[in-house]
Amino acid sequence: MANQSSLPSPIYCVSFNQDNSGFAISWKDSFKIFDSTTGRLCYERAAGAFVIVEMLYSSDLLAVVGAGEQASLSPRRLCLFKTTTGLPLRELNFLTSILAVRMNKKRLVVVLLEKTFVYDLNTLVMLDTIDTVPNPKGLSAFSPSLEGCYLAVPASTTKGAVLVYNVMDLQSHSEIDAHRSPLAAIALSSNGMYIATASEQGTLIRVHLVSEATKSYSFRRGTYPSTIYSLSFGPSTQLPDILIATSSSGSIHAFSLSLAINQRSKRSTSFLGSVLPDSVSDALDPAHHHVLQNAVSSGIRSYAVVRKIDKLEGTSSPSQFTSLRATVSVITYNGYFQEYTLSINNKNESLWTMEREFNLFSITTG
Repeated sequence: MANQSSLPSPIYCVSFNQDNSGFAISWKDSFKIFDSTTGRLCYERAAGAFVIVEMLYSSDLLAVVGAGEQASLSPRRLCLFKTTTGLPLRELNFLTSILAVRMNKKRLVVVLLEKTFVYDLNTLVMLDTIDTVPNPKGLSAFSPSLEGCYLAVPASTTKGAVLVYNVMDLQSHSEIDAHRSPLAAIALSSNGMYIATASEQGTLIRVHLVSEATKSYSFRRGTYPSTIYSLSFGPSTQLPDILIATSSSGSIHAFSLSLAINQRSKRSTSFLGSVLPDSVSDALDPAHHHVLQNAVSSGIRSYAVVRKIDKLEGTSSPSQFTSLRATVSVITYNGYFQEYTLSINNKNESLWTMEREFNLFSITTG
């Protein structure tokens, strides 16, 4: 790992687009957009500090919110503009600071402290207003799929309850009682079928089936409390194979969801809801927990996503082949991009391999 203490400029925000093919970072005087696969710098705008830079897949549409350090970049103003022209398309102003913005091809979601607004992305007509509990961190998760398009926000300030809202149907879907302590991180799978949660304790990661609002299973991250910085499912049209978490310990945690379920499914041919009975309430076999220790300096905030999953078929010697290979991208808030390959064979033995690492501040357009 490179010397990460030499970077003078902290990052204000990090965001991946809906399919993790690109990501954006911003700091005190500009923001940049990169291609996740190649690491190429695709766009840079030196226009001040932004606390939110949200992409719409790989299109030229961006939603940005200023940090308030310049008078023209109010944290209460959302600006939609195109990178191809650099010109604003539309601005939306609010009474309080914008804490999160989510988009898909039909909806725009704006999260404030105690309200969340849903807009039609094409017309910017406001479709609904959701009253929420105070959410000062703007904690939210969004599944961009139009078939399972859900938004998840905290439903309590005293315990880890989640409000799941159907953004296409414009109605509350369910409330999930996930943890005893308030939420620290939430993530929805891209298809909207599963939601992962972590509390402020950070010891257990729980996964829930959204359609039934039930806890499907739990994984133990560790024994001692730690702040969970990010949760991310691997790409999948069904049950994601991998769930990735980063924490203040500096480690990256990977949980093998599909391998855990496959072992339990030997008892039943039905899907997840019946494979795991209601009595299964806490951590599954720790063998399904694969940890990369000290990937990031302790206390440095980081954000990780699973960009790609490859499954390799068996050969004449099944025990010798890699059954699953995940590409994991990590961005640290002091300005580094890291990419790892996590290989897990059919014996559940894992190997982390760093493929590349570079300083995000040092990259300029060609």
